[in-house]
Amino acid sequence: MTSTTLTRPEKFQIGRVFNNTFSVIGRNIGLYVGLAALFSGLPALVAQLWTESRVDVMLQTDPGAAADPEAMLRNSWVSIVAGLVSFICGLLLQSALVRATVEDLNGKSPSFGDCITIAIRYLLPTLGIGILVGLGAGLAALALLVPGIILWLGWSVAVPVLIQERLGVFGSMSRSRVLTKGSCWALFGLFVILFIIAMVIQSVAAVVVVFFHGILAAILAALVQSVVSMVMSTATAVGYIELRQVKEGTSVEELAEIFS
Repeated sequence: MTSTTLTRPEKFQIGRVFNNTFSVIGRNIGLYVGLAALFSGLPALVAQLWTESRVDVMLQTDPGAAADPEAMLRNSWVSIVAGLVSFICGLLLQSALVRATVEDLNGKSPSFGDCITIAIRYLLPTLGIGILVGLGAGLAALALLVPGIILWLGWSVAVPVLIQERLGVFGSMSRSRVLTKGSCWALFGLFVILFIIAMVIQSVAAVVVVFFHGILAAILAALVQSVVSMVMSTATAVGYIELRQVKEGTSVEELAEIFS
């Protein structure tokens, strides 16, 4: 594979981001599927099976619990724990795929171990960014939806900035706002399209799941979650690279120098 040096684009192009996203995934399908399975599919499968087992135990003990809001609320901690684990694993996946994407576009062969090492190394600051972005954009959206969306878009590449430029939590969030300024509508379009694709895939899978039961249904749901998370995380990483090239004309080789 040869190194990829791109001329400076005039503006953020959704089509180019999609093309690069699926090209990178196609060249490293085994690695990307493996990372997605580890950080998305497996946690989703375990969480679903665990949640179902807890609900089954509760219903066996008290068959009327399904119609009792208080009983379901008492067991909501299971969903909370599962959601937290899924959140952390999603951040690990995004960090790992940022590393893999930059390495691929620089003409190198990203490795499974290296990507996991980078993801674990930056877990705590990545978690900090995830919490702050979620709280900041979420609280703003509660007041007014549009400001919340704008804040989220402004911080949407904070994790890639952290992994690639090592600016810390607040520095990465600030840097993300600088990079996304002037490209928010394009980013909004990108994420809307990705969201629609994800909804279509999940809807089709939901119909198929009707014909399966138990473990097979859980496995299928986990596979769908893996694919969706893989595409979303890779597109975010490619979007960050696109923003760097649009704003600064930065080549992929320059982006990768920090790891040399």
